[in-house]
Amino acid sequence: MSGQPALVDGNAVDDVEAILVGPEEIRSLMVAEAELGEKITRALSLRRTNLIDRGAGGPILIGRSSSRDMVRLQTFLTRNAWPNSVIDPEEDREGLALLVHFRVENPDSPLVVCPDGWLLRNPSEADLATQLGMLAHATDTCATGAFDALVTAPVQKSVMMDAGIPFSGHTEYLAHRTHTPRVVMLLVGGAREAPLRVALATTHLPLREVSDHITPQSLEEVLRILHGDLRRHFGIRDPHVLVAGLNPHAGEGGHLGREEIDVIIPCLQRLRAEGMKLSGPLPADTLFTPHHLERADAVLAMYHDQGLIPFKTLATGEGVNYTAGLPAVRTSPDHGVAFDIAGKDQADTSSFITAVFECIDILNRRSDYEENRKNPLRKMTPAILANAKDEVLDE
Repeated sequence: MSGQPALVDGNAVDDVEAILVGPEEIRSLMVAEAELGEKITRALSLRRTNLIDRGAGGPILIGRSSSRDMVRLQTFLTRNAWPNSVIDPEEDREGLALLVHFRVENPDSPLVVCPDGWLLRNPSEADLATQLGMLAHATDTCATGAFDALVTAPVQKSVMMDAGIPFSGHTEYLAHRTHTPRVVMLLVGGAREAPLRVALATTHLPLREVSDHITPQSLEEVLRILHGDLRRHFGIRDPHVLVAGLNPHAGEGGHLGREEIDVIIPCLQRLRAEGMKLSGPLPADTLFTPHHLERADAVLAMYHDQGLIPFKTLATGEGVNYTAGLPAVRTSPDHGVAFDIAGKDQADTSSFITAVFECIDILNRRSDYEENRKNPLRKMTPAILANAKDEVLDE
C-alpha cells in the first residue's frame, strides 16, 4: 500500500486468477468499501505480525550486533513494529557475502539494506523512516481504520522541498495521501477551562499569494470543516467562530482592500442563514483580546502568521496542531525541529506530550459524539401526530 516493494507468497488449493492492483487503487478501494477494507487490513496486520515474529520482510541490518548504532537502529525498527533482521558478518557467512556484493570492506558502522535495494550507511532514524515509507504506512493504516489516530513529530519543511518532495509540510502530505480535497489546520492550546482554538484559511503560502487562495468556495469549505470538527471532535454542540479579516482594519469598508466585501462577508452571510454562529470579519489586531475570545469557541485566521503569532504567544509552549477534515485524527506539536539546540539536552517536550494527550481526548470525544447519535429518536412532526392512534389497553 505504501508503494514499497514487498515479497508476497501464498498457496492456492484450486484454480485461481491473480489480479495486480496498484497502491493508489487499493487505498481508494479500502476507503470506499469499508467491509472489504477491514478484511484487507486484518490480513495485512496478521501478515506483519508474522513477519515481525520471523524477522523477515523488512530491511536487513549488517554489522556487529552489539554495536551502539546497531542497537539504536534495531530498537527504532522494533518499537515501530517494523520487520527487520540483523546479520553479523563476524558470525554469518551471508553477511560477508552481502558485504562483497555491495563492495564494502570492514564497515565500522551498520549498513541497512532496504527492501527496494537502497543501501544506507549508518542512517539516522529520520532517514531510515523516510526510505522505508513509514509515514505513508502510518497514514494508510489510519485512513483505512486499522489504527485510530496519528501523532507526528516536527519536520523541516525546507529539507522536504529541497529533496524534491512536493509538499510544504505534514498537513499537505496527509491530505494528498488520504485523497482528502481540503483539510484545515487548527491550533489548540490554553487552559482546559478556557481553551484557545485558532484555525487557518490558508497554510504555508508566500504572503503575496494568500489573497488569491481565499475564494468563496475555499472559505466556505474551510468553515464547514471547522464547524463539523468542533462539534464531532471537540464536543461543542453549537460552535461560535470569530472570523478575521484579511486586510488591516478588516478592509476599512473597502478603502484598504476589497476581499472582505467581495469574498468574506457574502460567505458568512450564506452560512449564517444555515444556522452557523459566525462573527466577522473582525480586525485581526484586536481579535485576540479577552473581550472577543471569552465569547468564542474558535478563531479563523486568514493566513499563517496572522493566526500563529498570537496563538503561540498565548498558548505558552503547550500548543497542539490538529488537522481537521482528515478521515483519521492527527495531532502534532506546534513547534519546529529546533536544529539549533539538537543534541544539547535543551528541548522542551511539553508540546509533544500535550499532542499525545489531546489526541486521546479527541478520540474519546468523538466516541461520545457517535454514541450519543446512535438510534436517534424519530422527529415528531404535526403530520406524524395527526396520523397517530392511541393505544387502547384492555382491562
